[in-house]
Amino acid sequence: MPLIASQNREDAAESPLRFFETAGPFLVQLDEYFAAMRSDFEPELRELVDYALGHSGKRLRPIALFLTGTNAQGDFNEEMVRAAAVVELVHLATLVHDDILDEAELRHDSPTVSRKHGVTSAVLLGDALFAQSLQVASRFPTTEVCRLVSEATRKVCAGEVEQSLEPGEDRHGLERYFRIIERKTAVLFEVACRLGAILGHPRGESVAEAAALGRHLGIAYQIYDDLLDVLGSEKSTGKTLGTDFHSGKGTLPLLLLHEVMSGEGGSDPFTAVGDRLNGARHDLQRLMRERGVVDRVRGYFREELEQARAGATQFAARTGNELPLELADYVESRFSGV
Repeated sequence: MPLIASQNREDAAESPLRFFETAGPFLVQLDEYFAAMRSDFEPELRELVDYALGHSGKRLRPIALFLTGTNAQGDFNEEMVRAAAVVELVHLATLVHDDILDEAELRHDSPTVSRKHGVTSAVLLGDALFAQSLQVASRFPTTEVCRLVSEATRKVCAGEVEQSLEPGEDRHGLERYFRIIERKTAVLFEVACRLGAILGHPRGESVAEAAALGRHLGIAYQIYDDLLDVLGSEKSTGKTLGTDFHSGKGTLPLLLLHEVMSGEGGSDPFTAVGDRLNGARHDLQRLMRERGVVDRVRGYFREELEQARAGATQFAARTGNELPLELADYVESRFSGV
């Protein structure tokens, strides 16, 4: 399939379908790899694995790996497919565990694994997916893939642990917030782009630029997701929303709202809008718009997106591959819809 030319990037940003078609053949082979991998799991796990893989979302991390590893002809190799599977398995395992922690009931318009099969099964499925990702990574002739993925997995867990711990005096610190999302979200985007540059075309000539692209893109995407949790609708997103506020997570929108309200002598937004979640979300939306919080969140998002674009531009200068800029365009188009 011909890839999107650089002069048509603006059109591609307006068409999510076209964006995903770019990586279409790659995603088909990834699905075929997952289907063949099913036999690696014990019979007791296969139904759970099928359900989780069937509701795994947009596959943005595999697409990031493809776009940083391909060339102008859209070529890719079997190592890229396997590496994408490794990254997606880790991501899927984190989603299964996140939904347990957040007590979420919906993801991608379907019951979460924990809702459908129970918390115990969901915990163990997440563990099995982590283990499978490392098993697949161990099959590469180099230990670099296994090292990068295991390190990324540890950082994701560290980010989740820090977010769940009582933050103490640093509850409202932006430095803590960005440290957490760099670990829990950005690190997998970074490792996906890094592996694309290592395993793809040309191999290893632009790893640093690819990593910078992935890191800042991941941070931007998490900022978008945090705002969506407050302003989005469950009908359009297909997943449980409001979990950040309900669980007391210090996400960027809530931190900025706290800053504004504290300056006005107001109460902490975690306690000021009441205990009923539906009413709380309505009040949060109103407060954030009235106090300019949404505009400030957009500002942070744009800063990270521009740094991602800078990494993609440097990557293109070294490799001649401008396709990673499509990632920034796509994430921007998602944010503009919030």
